[in-house]
Amino acid sequence: MTETLSTPDLATELVALLDLEPLDTDLFRGPQRPGATARVFGGQVVAQALMAAQRSVDAPAVAHSMHAYFLRAGTETRPIIFRVERDFDGKSFANRRVTASQNGATILTLAASFQRPEAGLEHATAMPDLPPPEELRSLDILAGDYAGISAQAVAFLGQPSAFDIRPCGVPAFLQTEPGTPVSHVWIRFRGSVPTDPVVRRGVLAYLSDYALLSASLIPHGVNMFEHSMQTASLDHAMWFHDDVPLDDWLLYTSESAWSGHGRGIARGVFHGRDGRAIAHVTQEGLIRMRPDLAPRTTIPHMP
Repeated sequence: MTETLSTPDLATELVALLDLEPLDTDLFRGPQRPGATARVFGGQVVAQALMAAQRSVDAPAVAHSMHAYFLRAGTETRPIIFRVERDFDGKSFANRRVTASQNGATILTLAASFQRPEAGLEHATAMPDLPPPEELRSLDILAGDYAGISAQAVAFLGQPSAFDIRPCGVPAFLQTEPGTPVSHVWIRFRGSVPTDPVVRRGVLAYLSDYALLSASLIPHGVNMFEHSMQTASLDHAMWFHDDVPLDDWLLYTSESAWSGHGRGIARGVFHGRDGRAIAHVTQEGLIRMRPDLAPRTTIPHMP
């Protein structure tokens, strides 16, 4: 019988996933999640590709932006290979392209830009005024609220996670009535915080794929566990503004301005608890209604 990992162990495992194995110059192999047999979480592939690109850039330059396209679903049962192309190295900026492949097929491409630290004009929109995380319940505790609605929802919410996730209101992916397409969740890393700011950016890139596209379902009152849907991330862009304070709560706000033609788009922003804007994210994904499919029986991966 497989032993369930504690949340600190899961956090350590997540950090270990970002420690790529060098195979040759600008060629890396991503670690696999021990014992995993499911479809690989998109945030993992994005984060590992970003770390591969970072390995080819000289310090103190760190990632300030990236744009990825998901081409094929990956599996956790086989390693992922990352090949880096060095497009540009300037005095302030460097650009890289990464191809992630599995079984000889490309599953993701990523372009990333890196910048040496410098001072400049600063402004940011204010963080939303919301209840603090201490007044909210974690997803695993919320699972009991859905016991009579969906066994799949309970199983998803009850999964162990490297993060303590506390939604402000009903989670976006569990809405049953149409509403305003905005979602807010407080998130905190549950393990020892990496001291390397590069790794902290990788952890945030991993987390950025969590439930972002769900905001595009809210106006339609679509519950991803009760409706026959085909969902997948198509492309994913991210801009880093500041060092990532993983030792405290982060507020992840996502909103969707449009959906149509089987696709939806969502934009997100991470704020530090002190109000600083840490990163912005944009994602387009597949939200295709499929009456010919049975409702979801597999459980999505909890980050």
